[in-house]
This record gives sequence, C-alpha cells and structure tokens, in this order.
Amino acid sequence: MGRKVGIRNLICITGLLLTFIFWGAFIHGLGAGNRSKMEGKIYLVPVGNIESWVLEALKKGIGETFSSKVEIYEKMKFPQRAFNAERNQYFCPHIMNGLQDFIDPGKKDKVLGIVVEDLYIHGLNFVFGQAELGGHFALISLARLHQSFYGLAENKIIFLERTKKEAVHELGHTFGLEHCPDPECVMHFSNSLMDTDRKSASFCARCEELLIKRIKTTD
Repeated sequence: MGRKVGIRNLICITGLLLTFIFWGAFIHGLGAGNRSKMEGKIYLVPVGNIESWVLEALKKGIGETFSSKVEIYEKMKFPQRAFNAERNQYFCPHIMNGLQDFIDPGKKDKVLGIVVEDLYIHGLNFVFGQAELGGHFALISLARLHQSFYGLAENKIIFLERTKKEAVHELGHTFGLEHCPDPECVMHFSNSLMDTDRKSASFCARCEELLIKRIKTTD
C-alpha cells in the first residue's frame, strides 16, 4: 500500500514539473513573440567603406538581440566636413546630421550608422558612438574597438564582441533606455574600452523590462 502511494506521488510530482516547464517555455516564447511583432526594422548604414563581414555579423547579432528584422542599407558618403584636423578626429554630430538627411525611416524603424573613423563630441576626448534618446538614429565608431588601435595583434572575435555591444548600447538609447548602473548590463556607460569588455551584450532584467514597455508604447 505504501509503495502504491509513493508511485502515485511520484507521478503527480512529475506531472507538476512538466506543467511548470511547459508554461515557463510558453510564457518566455510569448514575450519574445510579442516583442518581435511590436518592433519595426533596423537599418544598418555603412558610412564610408565598411567590410561586408562586419556588417553581416552585426546584422545577425542585432537581429537576435532585438528580435527584429535587420537590413543593410546602401552606403552613405562620408561627410568630410566632420573632420577636425587639429584633433585628427571626426565630429560625431555632423555625421548624425548626415544620416538624417540620407535615410528617412518609418515610425517604428531605427537606423544605425557605422564608421571606421575615430569620433568625438564637445567635452569628451572620444566617443564609441552616439544616439538620439527615444529617436530613430544612432552611430558607432569601429576605430577604438580594434586591438590594433592599442598596438596589439588583431583579434576578430574580440572585435566583433565589442562591435555588437556598442551597437546594442546605442540602439538601446533609441528605444529610450538611459545608462544603467549595472556594470554588466549592455546599457552601462563605457568610459573606456575596459568598461566595454567587462559588460555583456545583453540587457539586465530591469533594462529588458523597460525596453519591452517602451516598445509597447510605440506600437
């Protein structure tokens, strides 16, 4: 009799576990499905000459992170007026303005410009990128993401990881996300390359929740 009760209890517990697993997977899938439906397209705009393997890697990584369709747009001519000879850098806002004149996204679309040149804005020595908070446009520079910028041997894997992090970070700003205090969240501010390498390419739970809310408000 005791043995039959034990078997019955085991069956009940197994059934409950399977139920929890099923509903957990269903709810997770439902959230991902909703976000995919609510987002528009993300356009990658090479500003100047960007190697195709970099664009393809970004397209894949960004598409997975935001559950969104990503399209590589036509190349934009680099605005030479952005160059500051005294600093040997390029003024980020001039390139952002050029992007806005070059492509007209839809209401839910986002645009990410990519440059190989080193960027700066007033008050900072350099920037990895810039974005419109809650807007359509973002920009990243690949210059300081290369190991060779620091006199080291190139590492393709490290470079692509950094590129994805900076791209997701700036696009996160276009969805209204501000800098996050969590040093491992992709929305954490990178004051140096060390900060970029330390953080992940993913949103923390708080930023993920905010992202979904922001997307819903624009649906």
